Amino acid sequence: MTETSALSAVPAVSRDGVLRFYFGPMDCGKSTLALQMNYNHGRQGRRGLVLTKHDRSGSAQVTSRIGLGSEAVEVDDDLDLVALVRAHQPIDYVICDEACFYTVAQIEQLADLTDDYGIDVYAFGLASDFRSRMFPAAQRLFELADEINRLQVEVLCWCGRPGRLNARVVGGNMTRTGEQVVIGDTGAAPIRYQVLCRRHHRSGELGLPGLPG
Repeated sequence: MTETSALSAVPAVSRDGVLRFYFGPMDCGKSTLALQMNYNHGRQGRRGLVLTKHDRSGSAQVTSRIGLGSEAVEVDDDLDLVALVRAHQPIDYVICDEACFYTVAQIEQLADLTDDYGIDVYAFGLASDFRSRMFPAAQRLFELADEINRLQVEVLCWCGRPGRLNARVVGGNMTRTGEQVVIGDTGAAPIRYQVLCRRHHRSGELGLPGLPG
């Protein structure tokens, strides 16, 4: 696991592509970093494509909780990512937000883009679901990526410990059953998510009413 900067300038020269995976819990700034990376690479004259799936906005765009946003290509399960990128050539890099929700076959396609076409692929997403089990796509990224980076933006559990895991909260109670992917956010909604430390994710404690989170 490395801590290389995601914002480093990349020379516009012929070279091998790279597949990087940036992961962390909700609220750690994954989408913000994806948008910043796209801006920085574009400013250097590099040609990119931004992809997403199940963005919190409910539309084909990448949005962050601090108000940034950008149009993006919505990835559905049948989308061939190699064919998509080839149709938009020339492309130097691809930003893949919410990559944990892609299919395993699409993660293989991202590796093909890197190995066969020399395209840099920067994937962002959760590592594990509300049960603390790895998403299949995230597991494949851990297995294939050239570099794996845990984002360093600190997210805290209600108790003050580092937040590592995402809990699904339904009707005010933490649940460990249900579909792996149910779209929600961190606000006050019937189905929402809350970042917890390992101890409180395992115990199911969400904190007292009125406490943060």
